[in-house]
Amino acid sequence: MKTKFSSFCLNGISSGCKYCVKGRKLVLFISGKCSRNCSYCSLSEKRKNKDTIWANERECRNIKEVIKEARESRATSAGITGGDPLLFLSRTLKFAEELKKTFGKNFHIHIYLPTKLVTKEKLKKLSKYIDGVRFHPGFLANKLNEKQIREEITKIKLAKLFWDKKNIGIELPMIPDKKKEIFAFIKQVKPFISFVNLNEFEISDTNFNYIIKHYKLNSDTYTIKNSVQAGLWIIKQCKKSRLNLKIHLCTAKTKNFFQYQNRLKLHTTLPYGFRTQEGLVKYFAIYAKNNKELNKIFKEIKKLKHLYIDASKNRIILSEKTTRKLLGKYKITRVEEFPTYDGIEVESEVL
Repeated sequence: MKTKFSSFCLNGISSGCKYCVKGRKLVLFISGKCSRNCSYCSLSEKRKNKDTIWANERECRNIKEVIKEARESRATSAGITGGDPLLFLSRTLKFAEELKKTFGKNFHIHIYLPTKLVTKEKLKKLSKYIDGVRFHPGFLANKLNEKQIREEITKIKLAKLFWDKKNIGIELPMIPDKKKEIFAFIKQVKPFISFVNLNEFEISDTNFNYIIKHYKLNSDTYTIKNSVQAGLWIIKQCKKSRLNLKIHLCTAKTKNFFQYQNRLKLHTTLPYGFRTQEGLVKYFAIYAKNNKELNKIFKEIKKLKHLYIDASKNRIILSEKTTRKLLGKYKITRVEEFPTYDGIEVESEVL
């Protein structure tokens, strides 16, 4: 039941999850605007309720920048999320279409959809480019009566008109005190889906007050106590009830130490970098105060070759051989950083 990537499952995991744990999924955040206002939402302050587009760590202005990020991260698939992608349907369709055109029909795309705006017409349009759909029902955000629950399930049922059942599922945060409601919904929606993804419940800057008021944290200070235990309870109940669904309990460790680290290890690096076991990268570099100084230093040393100008950080990256030649003549820094677009530095040392 426990996977080799620190999650838990029953009957295997969905196709989209297989790409994800290998670090092969581009996370395409289509907008932070949403049709709901879920108190448990863990989107960051810089994304929540803001109409911005992100591909992994890169804020994008257009599809060209999204494709550039897909290439640099060596993605073979994408997960479209938000916010609510249905609020920006034309944008969602355009981006999905361009990803398929650029990378081919085998570039797997799944999408996360809150149920509120789901219609038959919208799902039909999405099905032209989207390979799998994961619905986020509304019963955790608002208390729904039986009629409203049936309406939610009717919307999810529509997906069978356009996708094979194996590509239809639901995805929910594993809120520990809602485990019975979640299991009850799974049983009701079971005829129309093939998988359920349960994500370990986490705290963020935007749901902090809600979490602190209602829940306790684990010793890691960012995951919610009993979330995993509640997910395991649901897996046990599903097995006992013989629901024959793929149930995947995705832990924070799965995301941080497998999915994310694997993505880092696949990401392209700048020339003359050394990749670490964790997926970070080390460079030897000469840093300049500004572009003028950068060009001046480059003119002085360009005959040595094995240099790379990284204008985004006003630095010249050096090979190990060139570093040895210039040591003592220039201030050279050994820096360790993320290979991602934001290039966050975690350690630096002047040699």
